Amino acid sequence: MKRLEQIHTLNRILLEEMPEYRPQAAQFSLEEPAQRRLLRSLMNLRPPVPLDPQFLQIQDEVLSEEREAKGVVDGDRLPAAATNSRLALWQGDITRLRVDAIVNAANSALLGCFCPCHGCIDNAIHSAAGLQLRDECNQIMQAQGRPEPNGQAKLTHGCNLPAKYVLHTVGPIIQGPVTRRGREELASCYRSCLELAAEHSLETIAFCCISTGEFHFPNREAAEIAVSTVTGFLQHNTSIRKVIFNVFKDIDTQIYRDLLGEA
Repeated sequence: MKRLEQIHTLNRILLEEMPEYRPQAAQFSLEEPAQRRLLRSLMNLRPPVPLDPQFLQIQDEVLSEEREAKGVVDGDRLPAAATNSRLALWQGDITRLRVDAIVNAANSALLGCFCPCHGCIDNAIHSAAGLQLRDECNQIMQAQGRPEPNGQAKLTHGCNLPAKYVLHTVGPIIQGPVTRRGREELASCYRSCLELAAEHSLETIAFCCISTGEFHFPNREAAEIAVSTVTGFLQHNTSIRKVIFNVFKDIDTQIYRDLLGEA
């Protein structure tokens, strides 16, 4: 089955499940880029209900091909920071990193972003991982029976990502000046992810810039908390041998370069 045929098949299955979106779907052209965007939109919108085995097989083929086309980046090969051999900085798409776990800046529902093709990291990770990730998150949340509190962490499989696992954490939303509680919750996000990773004997972790962007935590202060918390944790005996600070924006790259003593 060719790629465009695969995408058409996936869209057909999703629209059979969610016929209310057929009017919007009819507005997309039949060309591959538009149909792929429609597929991501429908996957973002789909609630966590039982998954069609045929859909999963084709979805995994499409996502695996896209993963290889984007290019997988081996976290072990990233150069160490000047100030600490167990830290590294990398600017790019976190869904390309081959590490034991990447960190997802989630919301309290912990089901991923339901806004079609939204630019947040939560959407990017779920879209690249596949619908299995939302399903696994839903099982965790059903068992928990309440929204995920700020500053904690949950572990899921990476599904179609190069990373083996995803660590989901909810950071504080900043409205106005940063409070002591906001700083403590952000530090707790990093600490909880590291503790959970160590419990599972993971060795390489990649953090996104938790709570910046959509949650409005000031970039430099967030980075200072991240580096301080991670550095402090690594002073203890732990399985974790490398932590990567993954950034996307140039402003964050420069901030982390300053903090890590990079030229």
